[in-house]
Order: sequence, then C-alpha cells, then structure tokens
Amino acid sequence: MGSNLSPEIRKLLRQGVAIPAHPLALNVKRQLDERRQRVLSRYYLDAGAGGLAVGVHTTQFEIRRPKIGLYKTVLNLAQEEIDGYVSRSGRPVARIAGVIGQTSQAVQEAEIAYEFGYDAVLLSLSAFPDATNEKLVDHCREVSKVMPLFGFYIQPAVGGRNLDVDFWRAFAQIENVVAVKVAPFSRYQTIDVVRGLVESGRSDEIALYTGNDDNILLDLLSEYEFIREVEPAKKRIVGGLLGHWAVWTRSAVKLLEDVQKGVFAKNTRKSLTLAHQITDCNAAFFDAANQFAGCIVGLHEVLRRQGLLEGVWTLDENEVLSPKQVAEIDRVYKAYPELNDDSFVAQNLDRWLR
Repeated sequence: MGSNLSPEIRKLLRQGVAIPAHPLALNVKRQLDERRQRVLSRYYLDAGAGGLAVGVHTTQFEIRRPKIGLYKTVLNLAQEEIDGYVSRSGRPVARIAGVIGQTSQAVQEAEIAYEFGYDAVLLSLSAFPDATNEKLVDHCREVSKVMPLFGFYIQPAVGGRNLDVDFWRAFAQIENVVAVKVAPFSRYQTIDVVRGLVESGRSDEIALYTGNDDNILLDLLSEYEFIREVEPAKKRIVGGLLGHWAVWTRSAVKLLEDVQKGVFAKNTRKSLTLAHQITDCNAAFFDAANQFAGCIVGLHEVLRRQGLLEGVWTLDENEVLSPKQVAEIDRVYKAYPELNDDSFVAQNLDRWLR
C-alpha cells in the first residue's frame, strides 16, 4: 500500500484554499446525528471550502474510542458528500483525514483514510510528548509510506508538544510530505516551522497552511524570508486549515479570496484592524479566557444559532458552554455583524436539510 497526491490536489493545495476542521454533529443522547453531519459538509462545500479536514481535534478525538467507534463513519459520510459535490460541480476538493496515536495506530488510521479515498492525513504527534526528533521523524516516515502527510504543529494547550526547527527541517525532507499546518499559537514557533521548511530545500514543494486561529489574517498576509545556503528564500502561508473556519465559513472563503487578490495590500491599517477583529471573534469561539476549555462547544453554539446543529452536545458530558462564553459570543456577534455568514446559511439551510 502507498499513496501519492494527485497532480490536481497537489496544485489545489499549493494555490491555497480554505479547509474547515469538520465538527461532530450529535443528538441529545450524544449519538451521531447523521443528517446534521451531512448538513455540515454540504454547508462547507457550498460555502466554497477547498477541502475538508475530518477526524481532527474539532471532530473530537474521542470518536476513536472502541465504545464510540465513529472514526470510519465520519470519514465515510464526509467522503460521500464530497464525492457528490465534486460530481455536480466539477470543482476539486481536498480530503484530509486526522491521524493520531503511536505508530501502529497512526498507520492503521492512515490505511482507513486510504480506503475511503482521502488525499492526505493530518498527522498529530501528541502521542510522543518526550520523543526525540529522530524518533518522531521515523514515526512520520512510516505513516508517509501509506498516505501523503499534512504536518501538524498543534498548540500545547490542546495536547500538543514543542517541535523545534531541527525537527521541521528533517520532517520536510520526507518525500511524501505535501503540506504543513502550523498551529502553535506562537510567533516564535511559527517562525521555526517556516525556517525549517526553507532550510530543508523542499519548501517549494510543501504547501504551508495556518492553523493559528488567533492570528489568521496576519498569517495569510505574511511573507517570510530566510537564507538557504547563501541565497535568500521566501515562503508564504497560502491557506488555512482551521477550527475557526468551521463557522462563518462563507466569510472565511471570501477573506482568503481577497488576500489572494491583493485587496488588503491597499490599506495596511484597515487590514490590521480586521485581523484583530477576527482574533477577537476567535477568543469568544475558542474560550481563550478559560484556557480553551470551550473551544469545541463554542463552535457548536455558533452552528446551533444558525440552525446547522440542534445543540452543542459533545462526547464529553463535562464539556459545556459557560455563561461567560455565551456572553462573549453574543458580544462579537453584535460587534462584527459583517463577519458572519448568517444570511448565506439562512438562504440554503432548507436545501441542505433535505
């Protein structure tokens, strides 16, 4: 077994697209709501997302537990919706599956992603909190034998670990690495990733995506420059794979399109203002004031208000909205009405629910 990225999807990822991290739709009994799960996929695809990331943190890592057993199911449901959409629209869509765990588990999950026709796997290294760079790279190389890799620097606040520039330089030299999601929520560590890619000599072959939900627009507008050997080399973040983009997705797609058109280059002050407004919204959605404890239910609450979900239930009964987080979501909704896509959802919801 082994998979390489198709030229069409490779081109798509390098151009840069919006990839929402797909949530998990549950009913009041905390069981999968298949209808609403499909509705979410339809929403993202019709909103113009260039890919879907499924089985990731926003989908809830608990779907892998034997008593829950939803990993295959959610991958399959999203794949069916993508297949139908691509058939109707003719527009390519990147299929990204989240993969976690020690090597045996990660390889097994990559094999499942391969079975369901996914293009690449977003590889979390949280299962190796104390491993050396050499061990981490060996693990990544084993998974890359099954599927193309979308590297992932996840912030420590939600289970990640520090990954230095030496790791990223070595990781980028794995032939089947096609993209990296940089999400440490840190300027210093973001620079480590970009520098590592540039110094590897393969940065032109690897698409770089922001996962820094606290710095989305500034990441998309930034250009990095480092010395590779003796010549300067530049690198840009071309798109986003974001939990934040699981809500207000139509607006997120337009934001990325405007970045690509150079709209924000005309007014730096306005761009910075908008960047901070987006981050303010993210603080509410992700419950930043409470160390991200409500980062999933906050997204669910926005989707519930729009009618896409029936409730904010998660697999963890202890994961609930706090009154303060509800108040913060109320505040940003009122403060930045131009950033939501409520009208787009309202116009299409009945059709998605059929």
